[in-house]
Amino acid sequence: MAEKKLTAKKYLKQLELFDITISQDRELLADMKARAESPGGSDYSKDRVQTTLRGDRLCDDVSKYVDFEKHIDAEIERLTMTRNKIIGEIRGLHEPKHIQILFKVYVQSKSMKVAADEMRLSYSYVLELHKKALQNFEQTYENLYEPIKTYINL
Repeated sequence: MAEKKLTAKKYLKQLELFDITISQDRELLADMKARAESPGGSDYSKDRVQTTLRGDRLCDDVSKYVDFEKHIDAEIERLTMTRNKIIGEIRGLHEPKHIQILFKVYVQSKSMKVAADEMRLSYSYVLELHKKALQNFEQTYENLYEPIKTYINL
């Protein structure tokens, strides 16, 4: 399967998706931990019967938690490496204002309005600057491909 070439904007937008993915994975892990730590309700009014280890919910939940934690750690490592690569590419541009605007918008997830205010530039100028920065990015890095796909097997 051939990799899909992306526009600079879509390529850089992946940073936001990486942050969302990491955040969601951490939430899932916290939910799994809570479920593994919560004691199952026991009804002591009924007669006790011997159960098999296979049906042990606590053991299954803890095992799933540990496996998923390893998966998430590996995924976070991959996403972080790719994130750092993209940040390095932004910083590799030779125009300081282009670096600033792309960093603020795509790495820090700031709106154009906030970026304009922080850079003490007019909003319309920042829109034009952003457009030129994306063009510069595409010219500097011609082979923009989706660097990582993440799949979670629960």
